[in-house]
Amino acid sequence: MQFLVFLGGLLALVAGAEVLVRGASRLALSFGISPLVVGLTIVAFGTSAPEVAVSVGAALEGRTDIAIGNVVGSNIFNVLFILGLSALITPLAVNEQIIRQEVPIMIGASLLLMAFALDGRLGFWESCFLLAILLVHAGFLMLQSRRASQATRDDYEHDLVKASRWDGHWAVQLLLIAAGLGLLVIGSQWLVSAATAFARSLGVSDLVIGLTIVAAGTSLPEVATSVLAAVRKQRDIAIGNVIGSNIFNILGCLGLTGVVAADGLPIGDGVLNFDLWVMLAVTFACLPVFLSGYEIARWEGGVFVGYYAAYGAYIVLTAQQHAALPAFGAAMLSFVLPLTIVTLVLVTLRPVRRSGKRGP
Repeated sequence: MQFLVFLGGLLALVAGAEVLVRGASRLALSFGISPLVVGLTIVAFGTSAPEVAVSVGAALEGRTDIAIGNVVGSNIFNVLFILGLSALITPLAVNEQIIRQEVPIMIGASLLLMAFALDGRLGFWESCFLLAILLVHAGFLMLQSRRASQATRDDYEHDLVKASRWDGHWAVQLLLIAAGLGLLVIGSQWLVSAATAFARSLGVSDLVIGLTIVAAGTSLPEVATSVLAAVRKQRDIAIGNVIGSNIFNILGCLGLTGVVAADGLPIGDGVLNFDLWVMLAVTFACLPVFLSGYEIARWEGGVFVGYYAAYGAYIVLTAQQHAALPAFGAAMLSFVLPLTIVTLVLVTLRPVRRSGKRGP
C-alpha cells in the first residue's frame, strides 16, 4: 500500500509540474512576456516545483531531514545522473553564457548555502536572503532578455509549449495553474508520507530516504526534460534546465522552506560533514568539464553516471553499516578521488593548450 501511495505521489508531482508549467508559460506569453524569460524562469523553475512542494511539506510536518536531503540530493542527482545520462545519449554543447554566468551563479549559491549551514541551521533571515537573491537573479534575466538576439529568442520559443486553442484563454490558463499547484500539494503529501514509512520499515533515517528515493523522484521532471532535449539535440536545453533548477533549488526551494519552518531549518551533521561537500564538489566540477571544448563528451557523461552510482552505494552502505563500507571508502579515497583530480586538471588544461596553438 505504501508503495502505491509513493508511486501515486510521484505521478501527481510529475503531472502537477507539467500542468503548472504549461499554464504559467501560456499565461506569460499571452501577456507579452519574452519567451526567453519564460524559458529561463517559469519552465526551469517549474521543473523544480516538486522539490519545493516536498521540502515545504516536509518542513511543515517537522521532517526537516527530508526537506534538506531532498534539495541536496536533487542537486547531486541533477548534475551527475541527468547531465551524465543526457551526455551519454549525445555530446552536449555548452553555450558560453552558461559558462560565464549561470555556472558561476550556481557555484556562488552553493558556497553561500555552505556558509549559512556551518552553524548547523539555516535561519529565517538567511532564508529570506536566499529568496531575495533569487528575485534579483530573475529580474536580471528579464533585463538581459531584452538584449538577446532574435536567434536566441527563437531557440527558447521553440522549446516552450506550442500554441493551441483549448488553453488559449487566460481563464483556462489560470485553471491549469491552480490544478498544477493542487496536484503538487497532494503529491508531496503522499510522497513524504510513503517515504517516512519506508524509512521506518527499512530502519534507515529520513535523511537517507530524502537524499536518494525522494531526491530522485522529485527530479523526474528534470530527467524527462533533459533526456528529451538530448534526444532531439536541442541547443542548451538539456544543460540549462539542470543548471537553472539547481540554482532555484538552493535559492528558492531552501529559501522558502527555511522561511516556513518554525525555528529555521536544522542541518544535520551527516549533511554538513559529507553531502553538502559532495554537492559543492560536483558543482565546481561542472566548470572544467564545460570548458573542455565547450561540451560534455560521452565519456565525461559516463564518468558522471558512475560517480552517482558510487555516491548512492556509499550512502546505502553507510546507512546499513555494511561490512564492505571500509573497503569501499578506502578505494574511493586512494583511487577514485586522485583519478578525478588528475582528470579535472587535464580537462581544464586542454582548452588552454588549444588556445595556445591558435596563437602567433
